[in-house]
Amino acid sequence: MGFAPLRAAHPGKPPSRPRGASSEVPKPLTCAPASRRLALWLSALATAGLIALSSATAFAAMDADALAGRPLLAALRAGGLILYFRHTSTDFGQNDEQMTGFEDCARQRNLTDRGRDEARAIGVAIKQLALPVGDVLASPFCRTMETAKLIFGRAVSTSAVRGGPATGVAPDRYADLRKLLSSPPAGGTDLVIVSHGNPFRAVSDAPYLAEGEAAVIRPLGAAGFRIVARIPKDGWDSLGAP
Repeated sequence: MGFAPLRAAHPGKPPSRPRGASSEVPKPLTCAPASRRLALWLSALATAGLIALSSATAFAAMDADALAGRPLLAALRAGGLILYFRHTSTDFGQNDEQMTGFEDCARQRNLTDRGRDEARAIGVAIKQLALPVGDVLASPFCRTMETAKLIFGRAVSTSAVRGGPATGVAPDRYADLRKLLSSPPAGGTDLVIVSHGNPFRAVSDAPYLAEGEAAVIRPLGAAGFRIVARIPKDGWDSLGAP
């Protein structure tokens, strides 16, 4: 929409009033009484305080569930948790667009030599921590299967934890993964899932895991699951530190 050009006022001549316009002089706006302004201000402060209190309560609940260091190690050794790993470092110069199947490693994004070294180092650290590792489920892609085998020496190719987009998918795309993350592992063990960044982001709405990073998840059954810790790829040794 264009604007009409401004017309210069004739010197010394008051501006003309548009035809049909009222000659009544507008009444000046009046401010609310001081008592009402004070009441509005106090109401706003009270509302802000309630919002802040609500946020603080939510964060306190999250902090109460968070684990780190020796308490985290104790919880992992007790079993009943889930370790969700994103595969270790990969070659982003490669992609999966031309792959003909999950066994077609030559046409997928694969681990780099550095990624393989990272996985081996994580495996050594976890073995020293003596965690009760139960089932090891891995996405069928070559990079996830290789990561799992280098860390744990074994892996079961599992469609329920395969990769996919983080957004724009059917509501039930990650239903099986959500069910796994909500279900307590077999007695006294920790379930391991080696997968990708997108599925974790899609089911948790949490920030992306870095390559080689693991999320420690507490399954809550019908209530879903809760992330209680995140362990970077070089953070395993610190769990056993005094």
